[in-house]
Amino acid sequence: MKVSVVIPTYNEEKNIGKCLESLCNQTMKRSDYELIVVDGNSKDTTRDIATQYADKVIIQTRPKVGGARNDGADIATADIIATTDGDCILPPKWIETIYAEFGAHPEAVAVYGTVYPLEKGIKNKINLGLANTFSRVGYYTKMLYYTLGCNTAFRKDAFLKIGGYKVCDAGDDLEIARRIVHEGKVCFCPKMKVGFSMRRYDQFGTLKSLREWFHIVRKGGDSDECTYSKREYE
Repeated sequence: MKVSVVIPTYNEEKNIGKCLESLCNQTMKRSDYELIVVDGNSKDTTRDIATQYADKVIIQTRPKVGGARNDGADIATADIIATTDGDCILPPKWIETIYAEFGAHPEAVAVYGTVYPLEKGIKNKINLGLANTFSRVGYYTKMLYYTLGCNTAFRKDAFLKIGGYKVCDAGDDLEIARRIVHEGKVCFCPKMKVGFSMRRYDQFGTLKSLREWFHIVRKGGDSDECTYSKREYE
């Protein structure tokens, strides 16, 4: 295996099939990568659907979204671990791009990319357009690495060395870059794109969602600074 893709889920029966279909229809040979679904004991048919596509479907053992990603990393067989979400759609060249980026940058321990909205609407385009601009500015100024959990990949040895993700409800995906950068280079790859669902923003509001992220990042991702619940989205 060249790449292991870890997808945390919870009650994603409406979305996980489309997500995994997109991951099965990649330009890289299917035998060169594995799909690992880590499920938070869903009450719907998420796991039944996932078993039709994924190589491994397991029940989450550690708490929070970061814990689910860490569970998947523990059983990954590849040297590269990519993370995404169960409601994302991955373009056909996503895995190939990740693999090529690590090949082009042997010193890299993490690579990440941009997002585009799955839902239509100018508001969604503007919101993610601003997020991608912020991501570029953060990278080139070295002030912040916007390593979203839906579109980031790691060298497994470096990921395990730093203890993986911290267990937070929000901001764990940005916080991890603050630690892993000490193990090597973190690379931004604009070609590494992911279709991102805006339902979190629609349900909880853009400002509240962003405030949660940056509150945790500012506090360093300490688990006592945040609460966790398996949220259900409309």
